[in-house]
Amino acid sequence: MSGTTPLPPEEYRWKCDESSLGFETTEEITPLAGIIGQERALKSMNFGLGLAKSGYNIYVLGEGGTGKITTVKTLIEEKAAREDCPGDWCYIFNFKDPDKPSSLALSPGKGKAFKSDMERAVLSIRRDIPKVFESRDYEKHRDEILDGQQERTKDIFYKLELTAQETGFLLKKGARGLAVIPARDGKALKQEDYDALPRTEREEIDEKTRQLQERLSDAIRDAKKVEKEAKERIKDLDQEMVQYIINPLVDDLKEKYKDSEQIIDYLSAVREDIFANIDDFRGKEEEVSIPGLSLPTREPSFERYAVNLLVDNSETKGAPVIIETNPTFYNLFGNIEHRVQYGVALTDFTMIRGGAAHRASGGYLVLQALDVLRNIFVYDAIKRMIKNREVKIEDAWEQYRLVSATSLKPEPIPVSIKIVLVGEPHLYYLLHNLDPEYKKFFKVKADFDSEMPRSDEVVMRYAAFISTRCKDEGLMPFDRSAVARVVELGVRFAGQKDKLTARFLDIANIVDEANYWASRDGAERVSGKHVEEAHRERRYRNSKIEDKMQEYIVEDTIMVDIEGSVVGQVNGLAVMSLGDHSFGKPSRVTAKTFLGDSGVVNIEREVKMSGRIHNKALMILSSFLGERYAQKVPLTLSASVCFEQLYGEIEGDSATCTELYALLSSISGLPLAQGISVTGSMNQRGEVQPIGGVNEKIEGFFDVCKEKGLTGSQGVIIPRRNVRNLMLKEEIVEAARDGKFTIYPIDMVDEGLSILTGKEVGELNSDGAYAKDTVNHLVIERLKKLATNYKTFARPKGGGSKKPKKDANSEGTASKEG
Repeated sequence: MSGTTPLPPEEYRWKCDESSLGFETTEEITPLAGIIGQERALKSMNFGLGLAKSGYNIYVLGEGGTGKITTVKTLIEEKAAREDCPGDWCYIFNFKDPDKPSSLALSPGKGKAFKSDMERAVLSIRRDIPKVFESRDYEKHRDEILDGQQERTKDIFYKLELTAQETGFLLKKGARGLAVIPARDGKALKQEDYDALPRTEREEIDEKTRQLQERLSDAIRDAKKVEKEAKERIKDLDQEMVQYIINPLVDDLKEKYKDSEQIIDYLSAVREDIFANIDDFRGKEEEVSIPGLSLPTREPSFERYAVNLLVDNSETKGAPVIIETNPTFYNLFGNIEHRVQYGVALTDFTMIRGGAAHRASGGYLVLQALDVLRNIFVYDAIKRMIKNREVKIEDAWEQYRLVSATSLKPEPIPVSIKIVLVGEPHLYYLLHNLDPEYKKFFKVKADFDSEMPRSDEVVMRYAAFISTRCKDEGLMPFDRSAVARVVELGVRFAGQKDKLTARFLDIANIVDEANYWASRDGAERVSGKHVEEAHRERRYRNSKIEDKMQEYIVEDTIMVDIEGSVVGQVNGLAVMSLGDHSFGKPSRVTAKTFLGDSGVVNIEREVKMSGRIHNKALMILSSFLGERYAQKVPLTLSASVCFEQLYGEIEGDSATCTELYALLSSISGLPLAQGISVTGSMNQRGEVQPIGGVNEKIEGFFDVCKEKGLTGSQGVIIPRRNVRNLMLKEEIVEAARDGKFTIYPIDMVDEGLSILTGKEVGELNSDGAYAKDTVNHLVIERLKKLATNYKTFARPKGGGSKKPKKDANSEGTASKEG
């Protein structure tokens, strides 16, 4: 049969032709400019970055190591450099509502200038106002006002005192203030003398006392009025004196920032507040201290005149590009800090801190999707920011406290950000399928492939990547043999001869490790043998479990035969993946057939050690048997199929052909060659379907054969459609050239059966029968025998039938025979 032709050794792997590389070392190559491959992802990225519309944010997905972050950073920075720089954002004191600081937008660089201008203005005012109050001119005017107040006050009480004396009373100052006291002969009237007076005289004294008391109250009110007027005059004097300091400074700032109405209003409010709190700018008064007691001192605060520069774009060129590597809620959206003073947490608007979202406004924000989902509150807050187009600085935990604390409520800042999430594919589909809002806010999908078509151009770009890596990391140059080996590893990692891996992290690691081994070798440049050594050493570091498995097989703890022929037994191949290392493991598959009608029983399924795909494959196998062998004879048998010494769950359909061969061998009695292992899936038509991990499977079985001894009769049957995936190690290629190991590619299951049994499988002739001594003939004959035996043993005792008979005398009544 055509399918029994062994695969030529040249097809075992693809070799990179070193002579086609037009250089001696990577020093001659221009470093890589741009990105290798990823046309689909790049087109999606350019679309998402170019469409400035709400909701068209980007999710970049792909396997790790495919250069997603590097590509995203490069594309965004190139686009951002051509865009306008956004403005600055500040928080300023809200004089009308201090708990709600106001946001202030300024053109780029103006925020820093405004902050400095306000600091200089406040320092100037604090320096100059005390000098005004210490000047002789000011003291002279103030003393005149105070002296006038004292004279007017003294005159008011002098007149009151004369009136009191004229009516026989005294004006006396006591602990409770001034009081009107009856007098006689210039002396205060005692209580006993008052009590001894006639009633009419006492009533006259009481009436005069009441009248004088009213005049005293009027005098006190007049004195307070005089004092108030004096204070007002001193206040006016203060304002008149300091206005020559404040007004020029404020007017200069208003002129400088006349384009901003918000700043003009703010400066007017600042001037009014300074006039209203001039005493805060006076020199520090001497404090009274109590020995042994430390009391908190209240210093005048000038923080309300400060400018909190939240976003400073004075040094930014183009649109900002922010890559936040730790996207906690506060790192993204800002927070309000506190300082503890005497056990109390205090804050003000100058302690508001911006986040990455503020800095990215007008530009781009790049986040890792996994980090976003790991941090509580962040994902929902991002969606709110996109929906409302503003960033609100708030305490995320406030709603969960039993007692809410009074805090600042800064005015939200409007933002316009293009958000780029970078993550694994499963996170994309998780969000897409489970979050109804996700599709509204992340409408662009940039899917990075893990492989790319192999071509001469791509190979040269691979070489340029190696050159760039060497120059960036200070590595030795790679000669063309080393580049060829790296390219071959790229094909191996891709798992297909006409593809190259796009996981450049793996390639970069190989380049770094090959440089290490070249330096250990004392070489001046990296050659092919150093690349091979790097790959070999990496496998050795990660292959402890594989080596243990091989050891168990060689010492026959795990039983795998590689010589002779056995009925109902064949070697299957599985791939074990440990995350950082995958390898092939041969497993003995056995089948037993016997009398019964249970059909094919999967032992792994019965004990719940097989997955759904494996169970489906066994059902396909059963339907194939029925279609081929049960056209004339019922498929009456009981059979079991088992992976021997399997102690974990089995999944996948790559052992379908293996199980079929073991089963047909058991039915027909034909022994199968144990030196040939089998892998391959099949469909109901008997066509062999491709499987994964073909290189690991072949290499795993080859290593077992090598350890136990290569005889020349050993090999592996694989699907022909997997030939394009072959990228086997050179050792297997050499063994094939020497006739010690063979790979058999097949299209139909019959081809593999012929290889294993050494017999023709057989085809139906014109009589509807198979040729004698073919595999199918032997299977049919055995099935007929099983069906006949089953019919014989299933017949009831006595050889009669269990069909009911109608009684001749009683219609509808059944009688039993036998």
